[in-house]
Amino acid sequence: MKRILVLLAAAALALPMVSCDRPNGGVRGVKHVILIGLDGMAANTFAAADMPTLRSMMEQGAWTLHSRSILPSSSACNWASMFMGVGPEMHGYNTWGSSKPDFPSIEIGPYGIFPTIAGVLRAHDPEIRMSAMYEWATIGSLIEGEALDVSRNIPYDESHSEAITTEFINCLDSLRPAFSMVIYDSPDHDGHGSGWGSPQYLTALHLLDGYIASIVEATKRMGIYDDTVFIVTADHGGTGTGHGGTSMDEMETPLVLFGKGVKRGHEITSAVMRYDTAPTIAYIFGAACPDVWRGKPVREAFE
Repeated sequence: MKRILVLLAAAALALPMVSCDRPNGGVRGVKHVILIGLDGMAANTFAAADMPTLRSMMEQGAWTLHSRSILPSSSACNWASMFMGVGPEMHGYNTWGSSKPDFPSIEIGPYGIFPTIAGVLRAHDPEIRMSAMYEWATIGSLIEGEALDVSRNIPYDESHSEAITTEFINCLDSLRPAFSMVIYDSPDHDGHGSGWGSPQYLTALHLLDGYIASIVEATKRMGIYDDTVFIVTADHGGTGTGHGGTSMDEMETPLVLFGKGVKRGHEITSAVMRYDTAPTIAYIFGAACPDVWRGKPVREAFE
């Protein structure tokens, strides 16, 4: 399997690539990037949310409450854009639950789907260790799973995301991945069930903040905290009990970067789109981006 991955990575190198501004350099001193996704975390509800960990990250990192979704402001198409560096016009995932393109992707990478950040990092470093865990199974269709060392669906259940958090921390400890992501299927659950900004929704955000704290504390125990960048983001917001439209309540989410090489207490003022996430991760590692990507790194967040 390792030989196959190396061959696929070599094939990826044949794709047209462009600089993400720090080719072969990256953000100095960073050895790990952890992407934490909270499905349905709306920017307009953040003021009322009891999230001390995330607020501390903002105070010590770089952030914006105006990171904007692609359209429609729904789940699969926005997660795809986050991983693929382009909008649905190019990657083809255009509905809430797209597990395959709704129309042909403009380009297919060596792993059989539109190029994602996983394949880009594997091409950059064939020996890199990477993991992804997600509660919504559809996420697995939107990443190049064969490029990852671990790709695991841990469904949302009565543990209210404790199960996936525990598994993710265990994987961090055993694999020590350079790039890892954990995608929670909440607070979207409570937004649809009780309404965005409802007491139940805000309770879910508080619980998730505790899981973020657990992940951060785990990196300290493992001795990797000081060379890690944490990225906390979401796919879309919501209004009432739904989303998918063009209101800012549905389209805007927080984006928080915290850790090694990130500016402290800096509010990002440049425009940020959902498809800027993958180029930003490539930028941190000094990896070249596929020419077909249209997003750009959030350079303003870094020292």
